[in-house]
Amino acid sequence: MFVLHDVFGFDYARISGIVGRTEGACRQLRSRARRHVDAGRPRFEADRRKRSELADRFLSALRDGDVEALETFLAADVAALNDGGGIVGGTGGTYGPRRTARLLANAVSPLLTLGATLRRRELNGQPGALVLDRGGNVLAAWVLEILDDRIQTLRSVTNPEKLAHLGPVGDLRATARERNRARRDARRDTD
Repeated sequence: MFVLHDVFGFDYARISGIVGRTEGACRQLRSRARRHVDAGRPRFEADRRKRSELADRFLSALRDGDVEALETFLAADVAALNDGGGIVGGTGGTYGPRRTARLLANAVSPLLTLGATLRRRELNGQPGALVLDRGGNVLAAWVLEILDDRIQTLRSVTNPEKLAHLGPVGDLRATARERNRARRDARRDTD
């Protein structure tokens, strides 16, 4: 009733003929459906707000390189999946909170040292982030799929063809080479 009336604009006489109920019954069913829909609205906004806050705290822990804190945000069966499109970065995934937290900290901390940033952004209707090089060019886009107050899946896109609509795309390979050089130099300095 609700969809026929509120979405398609059918009057109650027409709805009555379609569903085989009286106009009064159609009015009552539509009214109940409207109340049910209205009652559910705040819950979704609260869920969205809660997911957004969790994403903010997760990214803060990631910026700090705090592996233990990162693990607390991840589900026991978390999956970190990357789509490099065969162009940049690996494909496949990393599974489990410890391995995922370490992967993220080991990949992101050196990038941040080189001037990269994590910019919080909604992507595909989900909390996410853009990884930007020091020039503000997009290196990766992450979508965080959150359920039951934990990140279930982190989807990373590093394929430059898929990132182009988000802004100028950086050279992830060149940034990774620079990161690796910085790591080697740091190791040499400690020897």
